[in-house]
Amino acid sequence: MAKSGEKTEKVSPSGQDIGQPAETAGPKKPEHQSGHLQVVEFLLGKEHYAVDLFDVREVVEYTSITQLPNTPTYMKGIIDLRGEITTIIDLKERLNILDKSDLPIENSRIIVLDEKITKAKTGILVDDVLAVSTFERSDIDSTSASGAREDAAILGIIKKKVKDKEHERNELIIWIDIRHLLTDIGQ
Repeated sequence: MAKSGEKTEKVSPSGQDIGQPAETAGPKKPEHQSGHLQVVEFLLGKEHYAVDLFDVREVVEYTSITQLPNTPTYMKGIIDLRGEITTIIDLKERLNILDKSDLPIENSRIIVLDEKITKAKTGILVDDVLAVSTFERSDIDSTSASGAREDAAILGIIKKKVKDKEHERNELIIWIDIRHLLTDIGQ
């Protein structure tokens, strides 16, 4: 994990910057065939979350969001992303996360999702994007997620091994199903 001020390389499975549109990336191999899971790790408040890398088109810096009237509170509004109107969903609002970040909203990131899963240009607002990581399926605890049956958007808990000085510990990352979260948005 990158420390504050350290640059983290964000790359797609093809080795390109994650900031590049998916159209320029090489052929995608379904992650379930390899026994590995590739995710984009990000922060919401103080907790670590992840979404499947293959659901992400790109990551962009925060830009001014135009609010729309008569929309749910988690719909932040729309942005003009290289000439395309993109709907922005505040993931903290959508997941009812009350923990606010100490950083100004201008430091946030927008994860633009693949249109194949959203059927419309959609991005999710997160506090920060940490990295693109690959995990073994054995690092994922899906039984913990079954306790949260009301919110079936949690696919599992990823145990990431982190070396802390001379000790090794597990950092827990909540793996969410962004497809499930966006089904009731009505896009």
